[in-house]
Amino acid sequence: MKCNAILAHEIGGPEVMKWEEIEIGDPGPGEALIRHTGVGMNFIDIYFRTGLYPAPSMPLCPGLEGAGVVENIGDGVTEVAIGDRVAYAGMPVGAYSQHRLIPAHRLVVVPDGINDETAASMMLKGMTVEYLMERTYKVSPGDTILFHAAAGGVGLIACQWAKARGATVIGTVGSDQKADLAKAHGCDHTIVYTRDDFVERVKEITNGAGVPVVYDSVGRDTLLKSIECLEPRGVLVNFGQSSGPLGNFDIGALAKGSLYLTRPSLMVYTASRADLQSSANALFEMVLSGTVQIPINNRYPLKDAAQAHRDLEERQTTGTTVFAP
Repeated sequence: MKCNAILAHEIGGPEVMKWEEIEIGDPGPGEALIRHTGVGMNFIDIYFRTGLYPAPSMPLCPGLEGAGVVENIGDGVTEVAIGDRVAYAGMPVGAYSQHRLIPAHRLVVVPDGINDETAASMMLKGMTVEYLMERTYKVSPGDTILFHAAAGGVGLIACQWAKARGATVIGTVGSDQKADLAKAHGCDHTIVYTRDDFVERVKEITNGAGVPVVYDSVGRDTLLKSIECLEPRGVLVNFGQSSGPLGNFDIGALAKGSLYLTRPSLMVYTASRADLQSSANALFEMVLSGTVQIPINNRYPLKDAAQAHRDLEERQTTGTTVFAP
């Protein structure tokens, strides 16, 4: 069958992504053919487009998150059935398409009560928050945490999740408008990093004690200063590098407070079918109960993915972004 997809024939800026017709075959053993009803956008898509993460093949069809309807299945598929509403997040890339083939074991069935647009935009970000706060460092009542980029897609979900766990949330943001958005989603203290020194503010808020954990997806611009925000034996969780590659890191910087540094990824935390389903179920429960709202603040036709990437790189977006295929 023929459909349209975003393809990049070389690495580079947003302009390398083109809306092209492709041919998709029948699903092979273990595969499902899905018709996308929504596709999510994440900063990791930019990493693949720019070559920071190597593309598995060229041309590259970006995207690691989507939702849709199963239209056909290959031999041996037991996880889903034709007609199921499904969603996914993680490898393999290829979400920026109207239809796609995908290993069926990477799909989860979307429960009633969650629409396709919400499912498409929340899986990667929501399951990222689940593993960060439930497994990498388990947030507990009374914790005070620091979360960078608190008004982003992951950040707004994280603020709500942490509040539900009884934590006090400190979040860094890029503007007063983003500060208001983060506060509306549970962030107790916002720091506009373009104006204030976040290390000094964290020390003020915690009376000099520091925080037990910093969640940092910004990377190069924040990593070393984040170390200064930690209490003794605190944990720095670096799960992204939106400001650029980290470069060399002196592990001796952790010695002062006997600190921990970890670089987790969703792909590892959901590598097994059991972990994937458990993470998805936890997210579904949070959303269905109303504990976590998914703020879809940006919508684009899929053919306009290049503009969406420009907006994301220029920090013009907040919350989650969804493409209409």
